[in-house]
Amino acid sequence: MSLQVHPLTPELWADLERLFGPRGAYGGCWCMWFRLTRKENAANGGRENRAAMKRLVDERREPGLIAYVDTRPAGWVSLGPRSDFAHLERSRTFKRVDDRPVWSIVCFVIDKQHRRRGLMAQLLGAAIAYAREHGAPALEAYPIEPAGDLSGYKGYTGIASVFRRAGFSAAARAANGRPIMRLELGAGR
Repeated sequence: MSLQVHPLTPELWADLERLFGPRGAYGGCWCMWFRLTRKENAANGGRENRAAMKRLVDERREPGLIAYVDTRPAGWVSLGPRSDFAHLERSRTFKRVDDRPVWSIVCFVIDKQHRRRGLMAQLLGAAIAYAREHGAPALEAYPIEPAGDLSGYKGYTGIASVFRRAGFSAAARAANGRPIMRLELGAGR
C-alpha cells in the first residue's frame, strides 16, 4: 500500500468530494460540525456546510489533511487551532483544559474499503507532524473509547487507543466522560 498525505488545498478539492461522497461524509456535515456553533449547524444543511468548507479551502486555510492510498483519496483528518472550532470553544462538554493555545484534532473520515487497516494511525502521525511544522504547542483530541460496534462513522473523533499509541495521554475528562487527550509538541512553551 502506497500512502501519501497532503494538506487540503483548492487543487485537491475534487478528491475530498470523492471521499466524502454526495452526503458530505456524515449526514451532510462536510466536517463543519466543530467549526460552527450549534445554532449555525442547526440552520445549515449539507449544501451550506459544503460551501463553508469550500470557502475555507479556497482561502487556503488548510482545514485538514487528505490521505491517498495508491493515488486514490482514502482518508481525512480535520485539525487546526482550537480557536478555529466554534463548537468546541462554546462547549460545556469539552471545556478547555487550560488557557494554552492548543490545536485540536476533531474528525476522521476513512473510506470503507480502508477501515481496520491502520489508516487512522497513519493520518494521526501526519497530523502530529503537520501541527509541529506549523508551530502548535500541543495537540488535543476528543476520541471515543469504543465498547463494541464501530460501524459507520461512530469513531469519527478518533479511537482513544490509537491516540495513546501515538503518545497522547488524558489531560482531563469531558463532561460526558470521554477523555480529552493531549500531546505536547514543544512549541510555544
